[in-house]
Amino acid sequence: MNRRRFTRRGFLVSLSFISFAFVAACSNIQTSNLSGNTSEKKVIRIAIGTQDQVINTATGGSVIREEKLLEKYLPKTGKYENVEYKIEWSSYTSGPPITNKMLANQLDIGMMGDFPLTINMTTFQQKGGGVNTLYIGTLGYSATGAGNAVMVPKDSSVRTLADLKGKQVSVPFGSAAHGMLLKALKGAGLEPDKDVKLISQAPEVGGTSLRTNQIDAHANFVPFGEMFPFRGFARKIFDGAELGVPTFHGVVVRSDFAKQYPEVVVAYMKALLEANKLFREQPEAISAKVEQWAGVEKEVVYMFLGPSGLQRLNPSIQQPNLDALTNSVTTLQQLGRLDATVKPEDVKKFIDNSYLKQAMQEMGMSDQQVATEAEQFVITGEDSETKQPIQDAKLAAQLWLKGEEKVRNYASIQNMMAALKKLQAEGKQAVSAIFVHDRSNGWKLFAENSFFVRNNNDISAFLTEKDAQTFAQQNNAQVVGFKGLQEFYAQASQPIAAR
Repeated sequence: MNRRRFTRRGFLVSLSFISFAFVAACSNIQTSNLSGNTSEKKVIRIAIGTQDQVINTATGGSVIREEKLLEKYLPKTGKYENVEYKIEWSSYTSGPPITNKMLANQLDIGMMGDFPLTINMTTFQQKGGGVNTLYIGTLGYSATGAGNAVMVPKDSSVRTLADLKGKQVSVPFGSAAHGMLLKALKGAGLEPDKDVKLISQAPEVGGTSLRTNQIDAHANFVPFGEMFPFRGFARKIFDGAELGVPTFHGVVVRSDFAKQYPEVVVAYMKALLEANKLFREQPEAISAKVEQWAGVEKEVVYMFLGPSGLQRLNPSIQQPNLDALTNSVTTLQQLGRLDATVKPEDVKKFIDNSYLKQAMQEMGMSDQQVATEAEQFVITGEDSETKQPIQDAKLAAQLWLKGEEKVRNYASIQNMMAALKKLQAEGKQAVSAIFVHDRSNGWKLFAENSFFVRNNNDISAFLTEKDAQTFAQQNNAQVVGFKGLQEFYAQASQPIAAR
């Protein structure tokens, strides 16, 4: 009897549960039908290829990735309300592997220099099966080509490009550094095909070759022209800035991805704008973080992207970027790496700045504001020693002491040298980096690799010995290296007053 009552009660409870579940299920189905959504989340893959060591890509790559800026701006309403984002980051040492991955639809967004970017867009026109890539924004750029460089082993007897006649020179073929090297050699009176032996070496291989004296010279792009000398095994004999040919790194996106998810592309551009802002607000801190993420010393990162740095962080697509694309088309054709029928217009027609403009509009920014913030990101404020205002960034100098989070700014090189002598007298001799600036052009320089003209207590810095000699002759002064400058200040019987 008891067993029968239990069974009946269990049956009634089970029946009630089934009825409740059925009603609930019907309610869910009805709600789904009304909203037009399904209970299953849609997964959107966002695959991004960057070049961590090429620090021109830092604000588009490692900063966005590590600071989670893309996640901050990804759309979450409307058609993206029930979406799960799968963000895939990968880093490469150059642009061509990124192009290959984009062609295989394994990457949606890529970052690369102007030469690989040109090849990227023209390759898609030929092999993309109706899909193209769009150049949607700029990362670091230099209107003069600063950052590309030719280096020799530190103790090499080679002093100029002309000294490379009959010697072996390596460079990543098809890169902006390759184009720079060809122009530079011709400018020095050398025929690249006859007077030197050119071989292709990736940055990491070229660095090893310089370190072990297996190559007479190596040409490369950002940041290796400064990073290898900073590490102490190479010496720069030519800087791309001497040619005055613009260069940049940019962002490209597959057109099918951009068409399907335009709001996601806008979100990426918002993240880029914020990454640039972070660099302007915290240049030392972000440089230190990039060192951890990319393995490039913070001093080198700061040199390129900090105030008065070698590269500007303006995401807009400007005339120098267009000029760089024109130069890349011409040079790549001369190298036989681009079809002779391709015209610069064939590349430029796939420029699309609409995503950047939309991002700026939604963030309350204007073209003028973004451009001004980038171009006016120079050394300002007051002298760390004298407290006088810094009026001319080209004459300013900086000290980055080990253990200090902030760089010390000085209105002049002589003020910096006086402060350095005082610090050394106090036992603070550990200096991470000393920055000066080319008097004529404002290029940021490592002091130990620069040429100085000392005219009494006025000191000017120059990138090239030739420019220093010209200025010295005009002012009846003398040219010295940084070591000579240090010796002069060390021998002074009294500390030289900063002014």
